[in-house]
Amino acid sequence: MKKILVTGGCGFIGSHTVVDLFENGFDVVSIDDNSRSTSTLVNGVEQITGKKLKNYKVDLKNFDETRAVFQENEDIAGVIHFAAFKAVGESVEKPLDYFENNLFSLINLLKCVKEFGIQNFVFSSSCTVYGNPDSIPVTEQTPEKKAESPYGATKQMGETIIRDFANAYQINSILLRYFNPVGAHPSVLIGELPVGRPQNLVPAITQTAIGKLPQMNVYGADYDTRDGSCVRDYIHVCDIAHAHTLALQFLMDKKNTVVCDVFNLGSGNGVTVLEAIKAFEEVSGQQLNYKISPRRPGDVVAIYADNSDAVKRLNWIVQYDLKDMMRTAWNWELKVKADEELILKQHPGLN
Repeated sequence: MKKILVTGGCGFIGSHTVVDLFENGFDVVSIDDNSRSTSTLVNGVEQITGKKLKNYKVDLKNFDETRAVFQENEDIAGVIHFAAFKAVGESVEKPLDYFENNLFSLINLLKCVKEFGIQNFVFSSSCTVYGNPDSIPVTEQTPEKKAESPYGATKQMGETIIRDFANAYQINSILLRYFNPVGAHPSVLIGELPVGRPQNLVPAITQTAIGKLPQMNVYGADYDTRDGSCVRDYIHVCDIAHAHTLALQFLMDKKNTVVCDVFNLGSGNGVTVLEAIKAFEEVSGQQLNYKISPRRPGDVVAIYADNSDAVKRLNWIVQYDLKDMMRTAWNWELKVKADEELILKQHPGLN
């Protein structure tokens, strides 16, 4: 059983990927400092899989602590790197935090990958590397434009660092550029748990519908799109998670023809923000309280993926549609509320 190190394993996409790895016969350890996550999802991972997940509460910016994890796990066969700050709007407000966290942690991790002779590395990248593309859908060959946010810039820089690293030391690497992961595991035992006010669309929708937020903002309805709102490519988190397992297997089976490869992970369908809201309302039966607000700095107008390369070469199959995404996200939000109410009932002093 090959051991995989997942950074950010307590997070939204990381936890779903840990489940997928376990279910496909891998052993998994995690590094997560829980600065943008909680250990809550680890319990869900263990309930789904029946396996224990060892998580090291380590800040990847601390090289010595990061290296100690590798020393303790000398049999690591591959690394999947999720851990990063990822809110576009926040990155515009706090650019130095994003450059420091996302780049220093990556560099420290790669130093350990090289020192301990790990040959397989998968990076959680983003469609933000394409900026505002000249044409859509975007392929892996679509020229990168200037990043629209510091977050996007850290992904562009991260990819450059990994390419140079992979070529210099012949470490097989894959850059997975995914679009907008949403939804929750069908078991509803794990899902998205934003820390603070949600920065992404779907948790903002579900938290507004459940009453945690009084109203949701749609940032801009005057873009050159079919209904004036931004166009995005939403992809279910379980589909994204499985692509990471396939990418690792692809490298381990030595199917790669270049030392650093890249794949788009999206549904291949462009959906506007207002269409996403309508899909949620249809599956949930809830009428969403939202308002049209000014455009948000850093937002790309429209982007969606050509995912044919991942489908053909990784044998990746997109299994969930937009309504599945909204349904599982809503069921997860309902479960979170029920859990919170149960805790308050058992411990009324917390209220």
